[in-house]
Amino acid sequence: MTDLSGFVAVARHLSFRRAAELTGVSRSTLSHAVIDMERELGVRLFNRTTRSISLTEAGAELLRRTTVLLRDYDEALDAMANASGIVGGTLRINCTETAANRLLAGVVPVFLRQHPQVALDFVTDGRLVDIVAGGFDAGVRLRDSVPKDMVAVPFGGAVRFIAVASPDYLADHGMPMVPDDLLRHRCIRHRLPSGKVHRWDFEKHGQEAVIDVSGALTLDNPRLMTEAAANGLGIAFVPENAARRQIAVGGLLPVLAEWCPEMPGLCLYYPGHRQVRATLRAFIDTLKQARID
Repeated sequence: MTDLSGFVAVARHLSFRRAAELTGVSRSTLSHAVIDMERELGVRLFNRTTRSISLTEAGAELLRRTTVLLRDYDEALDAMANASGIVGGTLRINCTETAANRLLAGVVPVFLRQHPQVALDFVTDGRLVDIVAGGFDAGVRLRDSVPKDMVAVPFGGAVRFIAVASPDYLADHGMPMVPDDLLRHRCIRHRLPSGKVHRWDFEKHGQEAVIDVSGALTLDNPRLMTEAAANGLGIAFVPENAARRQIAVGGLLPVLAEWCPEMPGLCLYYPGHRQVRATLRAFIDTLKQARID
């Protein structure tokens, strides 16, 4: 089981270094374990070069089957833990960087203090992944993005995306009055993990506008977009909490604020068709009791 867990860690992160950090096993031990598995199975599990690593077809199939095996193994241990009242093991959660920041501030310190035998593993790749296939216990997404077959636990209240720009930029280029005015401005575009560029959605009194903005700068991180806007590089469209500090100190001004309504907030979600692990249940209990801004 230890070798299989090591293989899964390498396969999920495609990095022996990252897998070693997560499992607490040395890189050389993981490498030898994988080589021994390949020798015993008679197939190559990874394609390796000096600069990259990728799964072979056989490796991908083993990952799929092993993920199910380890999940069943964890559930069996959890059944015993539920009976004994022990909360422990590793809890893997897939979420965005913004969601992770909110959990790290308001939930994780309390949870780890209450349950020192638990190891939390957050993966913040930003993609809408299949958490079951990816071997995650739970995910965090905006409520509207949670798959229908999942159990959702809302937290943190509503969220709001806002357009922001620096005072200097607005002094030079003018304040947009309606969303269509953005087509004449320099905008800082947001590239999603899928590779698509995010279109900006606005709504006012039932009137909706979806703007495909243009601009010389495209970024993939709301924090970087906020900083770029504060540096006068254009108008950004970011989560309000990402821009709150810069707005408070006068580095950014809201743009088209009346066109930026609140929307349903974040949810932690998990599969509804299998037994809830004791560790996940404990995390949910902490989440429900926490105050998250």
